[in-house]
Amino acid sequence: MIIVHHLNNSRSQRVLWMLEELELPYQIVHYQREPSMFAPASLKKVHPLGKSPVLEDNGSVIAESGAILEYLQETYDTESRLKPLAAQDRLEYRFWLHYAEGSLMPLLLMKLVFAGLGKAPVPWLLRPIGNLLGQGVQTAYLNKQILTHARFIEEHLGKTPWFAGQAFSAADIQMIFPVIALLTRGGISDLPNLQTWLKNAQSRPAWQRAIQQGGPFGIPGD
Repeated sequence: MIIVHHLNNSRSQRVLWMLEELELPYQIVHYQREPSMFAPASLKKVHPLGKSPVLEDNGSVIAESGAILEYLQETYDTESRLKPLAAQDRLEYRFWLHYAEGSLMPLLLMKLVFAGLGKAPVPWLLRPIGNLLGQGVQTAYLNKQILTHARFIEEHLGKTPWFAGQAFSAADIQMIFPVIALLTRGGISDLPNLQTWLKNAQSRPAWQRAIQQGGPFGIPGD
């Protein structure tokens, strides 16, 4: 039996979605975030990094959502329903599968951190300095970078309905978390193609089943 160590409001929601798309049986071990929003220490008993998602299957313990999605696709997707067959689409598939956490999500995480500097648990006299620093970094660097990425994604989805071509794939599953974070934190309103993609993705029955299994889903820090 596949076991998913699932942290509420986390990237592990993507693993549940992948499993639902593949219609595989699985068991969920639920974990709740601490008040600090960090994962509980009990997750370190599963994997040394103490983070989620973690998947157990056939004696193996696999961490990192992208690696988990690739493992599930390669192991159980015998008909390649979630990986395109055409060569160019496969290139796109590989790119977006790695781009999600390698390029886009670090920027959005940095924005969350710098936006919260004015609220950091430091003496109140220092908070205005933190707020100014956070705003400065966002204005000088982060906002420009995020806008570049947003326009890049928006243009791509203007050419094709899904990230890896005409058909839904695991690349779309991997992109769900950073897309929601981008639309939530990015401060960019004119992204109709991205909004359409998100609506179509979240209307899939497998996504709906994954939400029922994993619980309400939101981006921490909203």
